[in-house]
Amino acid sequence: MPTPVGRPLPLIAGVAVLLVLTVAAVLLSSGGGGTQGLSGDDRPPSAERWAGTWSAAAAAAEPGKLDGYADTSIRNVVHTSIGGTNARIQLSNLYGTRPLSVGHATLARAFAPGAPAATPGTMRRLTFSGRPAVTVPAGGAVTSDPVRLTVPAAADLLVTTYSPAPSGPVTYHPHARQTSYLARGDRAADTAGGAYTQKVTAWRYLTGVDVLGPHTDGAVVAVGDSITDGNTSTPDTNHRWPDFLAARLRTEPGAPRYGVLNQGISGNRLLTDSSRWSVSGGPSVLSRLERDVLSRAGVRSVVVEIGLNDLFKSPRQLDAEKLADGMREIVRRAAERDIQVIGSTLTPFGGHRGYRPELDAVRQELNAKIRAGEVYGQYADFDKALRDPHHPLRLRPAYDSGDRLHPSDAGYRAMADAVDLRQLKGAGKEAGKGTVEEADQEAVKGAARAAR
Repeated sequence: MPTPVGRPLPLIAGVAVLLVLTVAAVLLSSGGGGTQGLSGDDRPPSAERWAGTWSAAAAAAEPGKLDGYADTSIRNVVHTSIGGTNARIQLSNLYGTRPLSVGHATLARAFAPGAPAATPGTMRRLTFSGRPAVTVPAGGAVTSDPVRLTVPAAADLLVTTYSPAPSGPVTYHPHARQTSYLARGDRAADTAGGAYTQKVTAWRYLTGVDVLGPHTDGAVVAVGDSITDGNTSTPDTNHRWPDFLAARLRTEPGAPRYGVLNQGISGNRLLTDSSRWSVSGGPSVLSRLERDVLSRAGVRSVVVEIGLNDLFKSPRQLDAEKLADGMREIVRRAAERDIQVIGSTLTPFGGHRGYRPELDAVRQELNAKIRAGEVYGQYADFDKALRDPHHPLRLRPAYDSGDRLHPSDAGYRAMADAVDLRQLKGAGKEAGKGTVEEADQEAVKGAARAAR
């Protein structure tokens, strides 16, 4: 029977279906709307999903900058782990005591590694809820709207913010091991880097870059202290251990296509917060677990490297079981979000100025618990990867940066090599177990030698 307008019903239905499919395709390709509000597990397997490609933890309030960077452009240089076709950023005012005004923000690909100049045609103005400026509340954070930009893996991006007025204490990450730049005035849209004459070695306000694309399966977060922060790695080379892990994930057959997010803070502890005005320490891993780890875009796995500063710093925690309980809390809270945790053994520090036999005894006791499977379901044996086989309480000389505590670039590579990539995607859960006998016997026998 004909419809009131004389058009057959099958044709109307066909047009409606075509319209729905077209709208869905536009939303998916734009990086907004239909995909941004869904978690990775809610999407069909073929859908693109957001995943972190770079991050840095908000570590402290910058000393001597109580009024911020008025009339200054800050060009942060960051290195991606995975690529995508759309991108967005996060800005933090965690340590601010008043609102942070950002009048202009941009994202671009660097023209050359570490350079302040942008690749022509890649400069994108960022908006926030559709507006070109944003005010970040004291203690708060914001995420930009997505922009379409081809973001390569293992490439440098330029993220620039301009603040027109004084904004209070600056939230920053002091140990970037990466040169960034400052310029007077609003130079956020400058493609040429000539105005950026002041070099700096910290990241300011910027805490994350996410990408969307066909190869963004998720992210792994590396959380820890200065060893994860890459405190002694060669500047401007991306030789922290999470960087080497990212390279493995990009190149090794069968590896998950995960971004790697470095949430290390120099001086960080598992159980105890540091003062907000201290440039070393930051909130404890347990305090910042939700903000810095569990809520990151696309997080699937976490690698935990923490505990030495709980031994070193006052008030010292010398009860191995209390440290183990803190680590178990990480596992429990991550499991509630279906996020895997790979723990790690605590690394050697024999010969370091902070070495004490009683401190190392706690480390050894905690490592034995970790290797026995009493703390984490799976782990990376960073102690075994780094220690000198002839002096097991010390770092292997080739892996020692010189301070007897922090690894060299070669040592950071060895740490990344010690991570079982199968564990990151849910396989090989037993791969880290069963090594306590071979791992600890020589360490116990050599304790007296290493302590001398």
